[in-house]
Amino acid sequence: MKKSTMRITVVFVIVIVLVVGYYAYLSGKSRNTGNEAKMTAVQIVLSRDMLKDYPPTVKEVVKYYTEIQKCLYNEECTDEEVELLGLRARELYDEELLENNEETNNLLQLKSEVASFRSEEKKINSVSVASSVNVDSFTEDGYEFARIQCNYTMLEKGKSTLNSTVYLLRRDEDRRWKIYGWDFAQNVNPQ
Repeated sequence: MKKSTMRITVVFVIVIVLVVGYYAYLSGKSRNTGNEAKMTAVQIVLSRDMLKDYPPTVKEVVKYYTEIQKCLYNEECTDEEVELLGLRARELYDEELLENNEETNNLLQLKSEVASFRSEEKKINSVSVASSVNVDSFTEDGYEFARIQCNYTMLEKGKSTLNSTVYLLRRDEDRRWKIYGWDFAQNVNPQ
């Protein structure tokens, strides 16, 4: 083989190795950048656009509400995040519930509850919202209402307990289900 052909071949091989190496370097760098950009559970919950992506069903409203609760009570939240999560929860509340829970007092109470929950070493281990077929719907005073049960498994200092809550939702004038109230299941009389 001629020396000039040999040189061209060597240069060509070196260029190919450099291009492949640079591509591998960039691929690895973009993967690492993707890992750094992971959102926290709080950021994911707060990223939902409530105007365009409001939960469409009774079950989905309660499910989203429990996601907010899990963030509040299980994640290490700043005071600002607790406030933002509290405000997001209020977006799911019915007008009457909002009227009965003034925003400033409601947020102060929430911060106190979160601090108490942490000091007692409690966590929400799991949440199970009843299926959509188990929604109890009824009409009263011209309003559409729906009841749905939600089971919380709580961990407190290593002990597991089950708490059942019944949520009452009312459909607003925009046909969105809003949380009207809730109570422990044992306090609710079946209709």
